[in-house]
Amino acid sequence: MNLQGRTMRLRALEPGDIDRMYAWENDTQIWSVSGTLAPFSRHTLERFIEEQRFDIFQARQQRLVIEIPEGDAVGALDLFELDPLNRRAGLGILIHDAGQRGKGYASDAVQTACRYAHDVLGLHQLWCNVGAGNAASIALFRKAGFSEIGIKREWQWQPDGYRDEILMQKILE
Repeated sequence: MNLQGRTMRLRALEPGDIDRMYAWENDTQIWSVSGTLAPFSRHTLERFIEEQRFDIFQARQQRLVIEIPEGDAVGALDLFELDPLNRRAGLGILIHDAGQRGKGYASDAVQTACRYAHDVLGLHQLWCNVGAGNAASIALFRKAGFSEIGIKREWQWQPDGYRDEILMQKILE
């Protein structure tokens, strides 16, 4: 599967992505955003990639690689907690290398994913959780048409204290 955007494309995970996923998933700098508490083994990630062969409606999740025209993978986009009855899913995104941020790849990826979710998967809405202090992600999702629909007070524990999390939602049209 290949979903073409303006500045990037979303593509399915491939076995060759294992080294990249291993580095991304085990980067402790992003664990607070991803909710990760322990390192991932190669074996676990290999199994995860293998499970991506299942339809999103079977697996209830789908990870897509964000690839730029030069062929470099700069991040990942996840559709997760798919609820087929209510036709909604969660959306998460990572542009791993700070040098690749601010170039429009995340914005294009989110907009492309919204079209895919609506046009191909038949979903009615997408939602995401964003740390209240993550101004870049809040701006990204607002730009893509997501609205803030709630605040989970003191939701995320960090070593320096608790932080609020914002629940955002987009009705797909």
